[in-house]
Amino acid sequence: MTLRLSTVILPYRRWHEGGRSAWARAEQLGFHTAYTYDHLSWRSFRDGPWFGAVPTLTAAATATERLRLGTLVTSPNFRHPVTLAKELISLDDISGGRVTLGIGAGGTGFDATVLGQEPWTPRERADRFAEFVPLLDRLLTEDGPEGVSYEGDFYSAHEARNVPGCVQRPRLPFAVA
Repeated sequence: MTLRLSTVILPYRRWHEGGRSAWARAEQLGFHTAYTYDHLSWRSFRDGPWFGAVPTLTAAATATERLRLGTLVTSPNFRHPVTLAKELISLDDISGGRVTLGIGAGGTGFDATVLGQEPWTPRERADRFAEFVPLLDRLLTEDGPEGVSYEGDFYSAHEARNVPGCVQRPRLPFAVA
């Protein structure tokens, strides 16, 4: 049995003021994966620096060579599957196939209200998540010339093309929370 340790690196440091070195240090220490929170802010950090997860992971991909990278956790609260798929394919490419997507239904905090909407009930979050994950899966696996079209209750896509697709096949792994 192999024991693999992972860590969380919060995206609150400017890249040139310790952000880069935190990711490089995680790799030097031998961590298998380093995750960052995919929130628009988080708890006591709401009034301070907080950077986006995908750009942070993209920068981390260029600062490391072996360390797997991932989100804890991406949710439909402020994401759309079409735009998220494009970002993830780009990140998977830049990292050389070292990305894991931590994905969940989301919660009720700042991420749920920052866009000016009322927080979704647990049922609404579950319903959106049930539509979000299969559409995201299709967007990350179907890279043909016809693209992905879908019309659901919450999300839609019209001939969304994601060529060349993920480095990892059939797509980058999902860790469903």
